[in-house]
Amino acid sequence: MDYLTIALGLLFALTFYQGLTYLSRRSQKLPPGPLPLPIIGNLHLLGDHPHKSLAKLSKKYGPIMSLKLGRITTLVISSSTTAKEVLQKQDLAFSSRSVPNALHAHNQFQYSVVWLPVASRWRSLRKILNSNIFSGNRLDANQHLRCRKVEELIAYCRKNCQSGEAVDLGRAAFRTSLNLLSNTIFSKDLTDPYSDSAKEFKDLVWNIMVEAGKPNLVDFFPVLEKVDPQGIRRRMTVHFGKVIQLFNGLINERLDKRKSRGGYNDVLDVLLTTTEENPEEIDRTHIERMCLDLFVAGTDTTSSTLEWAMAEMLRNPEKMKKTQEELAEVVGRGKLIEEGDVSRLPYLRCVVKETLRVHPPVPFLIPRKVVQDVEVCGYKVPKGSQVLVNAWAIGRDETFWKDALGFKPERFLESELDTRGRDFELIPFGAGRRICPGLPLANRMVPVMLGSLLNSFNWKLEGGIAPKDLDMEEKFGITLQKAHPLRAVPSPL
Repeated sequence: MDYLTIALGLLFALTFYQGLTYLSRRSQKLPPGPLPLPIIGNLHLLGDHPHKSLAKLSKKYGPIMSLKLGRITTLVISSSTTAKEVLQKQDLAFSSRSVPNALHAHNQFQYSVVWLPVASRWRSLRKILNSNIFSGNRLDANQHLRCRKVEELIAYCRKNCQSGEAVDLGRAAFRTSLNLLSNTIFSKDLTDPYSDSAKEFKDLVWNIMVEAGKPNLVDFFPVLEKVDPQGIRRRMTVHFGKVIQLFNGLINERLDKRKSRGGYNDVLDVLLTTTEENPEEIDRTHIERMCLDLFVAGTDTTSSTLEWAMAEMLRNPEKMKKTQEELAEVVGRGKLIEEGDVSRLPYLRCVVKETLRVHPPVPFLIPRKVVQDVEVCGYKVPKGSQVLVNAWAIGRDETFWKDALGFKPERFLESELDTRGRDFELIPFGAGRRICPGLPLANRMVPVMLGSLLNSFNWKLEGGIAPKDLDMEEKFGITLQKAHPLRAVPSPL
C-alpha cells in the first residue's frame, strides 16, 4: 500500500508539474513544443541523431518550436520562412552565439571569429578574414595553389588506379583541403600524400568536431561547469593544445625566416605585418586561433561535402554518367577542371547544390543565442535562449522540395536558388552577418575537385558493392560525416 501511495503521489506531482509547465508556456507565449520532464526537460528526445529527431518533432509542433534542454530554453527553426525571419529580418537580435562549454578549452571562444559576439573585435577579425583570405582578388591570386593541389589529388588517385587499390575519398579530399590551406597561409604542405600524418590530423580535427558537437551535460546544466562530468572540456583542451602547438611552431619558424630572408607574401606574412603595424587590431594569439578556426572548419566541411557528393554519384550511376558526359563535352575527357570552367558546367554545379541540400556540412549551422527578450513570428523568445536552425530539415522540407529525399540535381537546372544565403530554402553556409566566411573558397574548391575526379577516372565501389547497397548512414557532430568512409576504386576512362 505504501508503494502504491508513493507511486500515486509521484504521478500526481508529475501531472501537476506538467500542468504548471503548460500554463507557464502559454503565459510566456513560447512557441509550441513537447512538454518537458522534471529536471531533464526534453533531453530524452534528442537521441543519437538530433537533427533527425528535431525534424520529426517539428512535423508535430511546427516550424518554430521550443524545447527545454536541461535548464536551457531552446528554439528550433525548421522552415525557410522562419529561418528568413531569424537570419535576415531579425538578424542582429539573433546574431550572438550559444557557446558550448567545450569551446572554453584554451579560452578559444574569446578569440575565435566563429564564437565572438558581434562587436568591434569580431568586425575587425572578420574584415581581416574577408580581405586577406576570402576576397576575390586573394582567391584569384592563389588559384595556382588550388590547381596544384588538385593535380596532386589526381596523381594520388592515378597511382591507386594503376595498382587497382581503392581510394578513401574522404581522407584524400581532407589531405587536399589541408595542404591547400597550409600553402595559402604558410606556403608549405602540412602533410605528405603518402604518409599517415594526414590521417592523424584528420582524426584530430574530427575529434574536435565530435567533442564540440556532442551533447554535453554542462551546456544543459551550467552548474556542472567546474565538474566537467563527461570530460569533454578536458579532452578538448588536449586536442586544441596539439593544434595550437603546431601553429605556434610554424609562426616561430616564419618569424626567424623573416629576419633573414624577408617576406613570403602569403597570409601569415600579411597577418604578422598587420600585428606589427596595428597590434591592437590583431595579435599573435589571434593569429594562432584564426588558423585553428580555418583548419578545423575549412578542411572538415570541404572534405565531407566532397565525400558525400562522390557517394551520391556512386549510388546514382546515371547521374555520374550525365556529369561525366557534360565534363567531356565542355572540358574534354581526362582533363583537370579549372575554376574558370565551372561557370560552363551547369549540371556539375547542380550536383554540388543537391549534395549541399541533402547533406549540409553543419546540420544545425552554428548555435545562436538571444541576449534579450525577442518576439518572433508572434511568439516570445526569452533572454538567454539557444537558437538552432535545422538546415538539414529545411533542405528536406517536403512542403517545398518535390521528392525531397531523392537525389535529383536536375531540380536546380531551371532554378535560380543558390547557397549564398539569399535563398533560405538552401542555407548550408548560413545567412546574414554570421554566414560562413569560407563560402567563396568552398564554392571554388568543391566543384573543381569533384569535376576533376569524375573527369579523370571511372569509379566503382570497393568489394563489388552494388550502388543501391552503399551505406549512407550519418555520423553526427558539429559537422555531418559519413558513418563509414567511402572507399572506391578508380579505373581508366
